[in-house]
Amino acid sequence: MILTQARETSKSRHLEARRIVRGAGTGMTKAIVGIIGGSGVYDLPGLVIEREETLSTPWGDPSDALRFGRIGSTQAVFLPRHGRGHVYSPSDINYRANIDAMKRVGVTDLVSVSACGSFKPELQPGLFVLVDQYVDRTQGRASSFFGRGCVAHVSMAHPVAPGLASRIVAAAKAESIPLIKGGTYLCMEGPQFSSYAESLTNRTLGYDVVGMTAMPEAKLAREAEISYATIAMVTDFDCWHPEHDAVDVASVVKIVHENAGKAARLLTRLLLDFPAEHEPCPAGSDRALDVAIMTAPSARDPALLKKLDALMARVNGQR
Repeated sequence: MILTQARETSKSRHLEARRIVRGAGTGMTKAIVGIIGGSGVYDLPGLVIEREETLSTPWGDPSDALRFGRIGSTQAVFLPRHGRGHVYSPSDINYRANIDAMKRVGVTDLVSVSACGSFKPELQPGLFVLVDQYVDRTQGRASSFFGRGCVAHVSMAHPVAPGLASRIVAAAKAESIPLIKGGTYLCMEGPQFSSYAESLTNRTLGYDVVGMTAMPEAKLAREAEISYATIAMVTDFDCWHPEHDAVDVASVVKIVHENAGKAARLLTRLLLDFPAEHEPCPAGSDRALDVAIMTAPSARDPALLKKLDALMARVNGQR
């Protein structure tokens, strides 16, 4: 009974989202920006909260209630990735529920803020890095909405939406916030920090930053056809740097708190300047399923398709 009610609620919310994201009489999709806050980013100062909603999905519950609001005229949805109070480790986060929930409420563009370690001396603690590539070293996390009964292979060649990335760069410039454009994010399983040998190896391989949460988040956002970008906040030098202590929670929290104001300014400017309508993604992130689904319609599992109702709505509507 509870599961049935949860699914009906999700279905109603999804239908509502489909109604509100279409611009009146324009045929365009209304831009709604999702913000996923990482370690230390449990709220978004400046967001005028209109409502808070606990949303259930076919994949389980998101990390926390979704907070809906506005900055300027831009609608935004905020979700703390680890939950308020930081109750979920990177391995315990229900990434599928988080992304599915964002899709169901109409989010078109998703910005992730993540605390990361640095493998390069010029990427110092306190600096923001707008990464454009990911390496996935996670283990055992559910990394796809698709599978037996409906197989899909989305392209991850260019995982960050270039239009969204350009707007983040412009927002940082407008606020005079130092931000490095481009870089590779190595996503490790955790929750332990790197060993010295791992840190040296990853540095030698040329990666820029290391974190624990961008994967499978970026993959799932692509499957959900949501434009996605990660703002990596450098908090430490992992443990390779001979002149700096090994990373610990206290050092991470200290840098996050010191840079909370910059992160809030950056996101506020991004939202204030965001267009009213979602801009088509040059990398095809908002149409990723057009060339991804392998399973013939007659062979698709109805039970899985029911769970995929939010993700497949656009494709099914065109069929």
